[in-house]
Amino acid sequence: MRFAVSLALCVFLAGCVASPSRDVALDVLMKRYDGDGPGASLLVIRDGVPVVRRGYGFADLEGHVPASPQTNYRLASVSKQFTAAAILLLAQDGKLSLDDRARRWLPTLPAAADAITIRQLLSHQGGLIDYEDIMPADTRVPLRDRDVLGLLARTDHLYFTPGTSYRYSNGGYAMLALIVEKASGKPFQDFLRERIFLPLGMTNTLAYVREGPAVAHRAFGYSKEGGHWVRTDQSMTSSVLGDGGIYSSIDDLARWDAALYDDRLLSDASRRAAFTPWTPTDDPMVRYGYGWRITGETLWHSGETIGFRNVIVRYPRSHLTVILLTNRNDPEPYKTAVHIANLYL
Repeated sequence: MRFAVSLALCVFLAGCVASPSRDVALDVLMKRYDGDGPGASLLVIRDGVPVVRRGYGFADLEGHVPASPQTNYRLASVSKQFTAAAILLLAQDGKLSLDDRARRWLPTLPAAADAITIRQLLSHQGGLIDYEDIMPADTRVPLRDRDVLGLLARTDHLYFTPGTSYRYSNGGYAMLALIVEKASGKPFQDFLRERIFLPLGMTNTLAYVREGPAVAHRAFGYSKEGGHWVRTDQSMTSSVLGDGGIYSSIDDLARWDAALYDDRLLSDASRRAAFTPWTPTDDPMVRYGYGWRITGETLWHSGETIGFRNVIVRYPRSHLTVILLTNRNDPEPYKTAVHIANLYL
């Protein structure tokens, strides 16, 4: 009896007894990340308990540093859920309204953007021109969020009338980061640290700026060129924070995932707003909330940038989450994460 109780407790607390067939299937799915190349960190959380928590391959090829659960990856567009949460926190504080016109906070946006609301920026319904398409070809200094505003200020049209369509907008989320700064009176990276990361115990997560703290346990990004891995860690858009500038680890993201089940950070109303499928997207299977894609019962977001491919997939009704962070340009990990989730559903 004592053995049976101890075994049950072990399974509950740590997922230490696993199905051999499930382990084999997991190894097959993750095989491409293992070995001597750039790797990945994988977390599977079921009922609040990590049942898989592993690193594969290397976070730093030149330094021969293995990937681990503490490795911090550039999240790319997985960052958008934190930008959205910052806006929702300020709305809870009464510092802004989601129905505010963006130009109330950023008056140098062009007149064509006059009707765009914060709510529309959150759900990619603003119609702003893609800043990546209008940045000068000879750009040599990495853009910051304020530089994106400068580019957009010189445009005189939108893709569509705000609120009438959907177009994924990195620039819209850069504008949201600037609105956070205006409404809070703090640099965006400081607001995230003080209001989200530190309260949740995400002590190694940060929106990275060159003049700020270094990234601890940092993964560097790589791309395969001519059969060899080449470090491709930063581009001219890597310093834009609102759309993709956060570094985090699977250990810290486990704390973020837990906070999305209750009101320790966001109110019930704010979480419902974030997870509401406000608009269809360019994929008929996907709708968009505030910083989250929604497919069936899943809440998810991917993040792709030079040298990094990441995804978080949550199944709230099943209390299951898969987080897969990688420091390589290929493969895109969403399908892998869904296959992994199916092993545990």
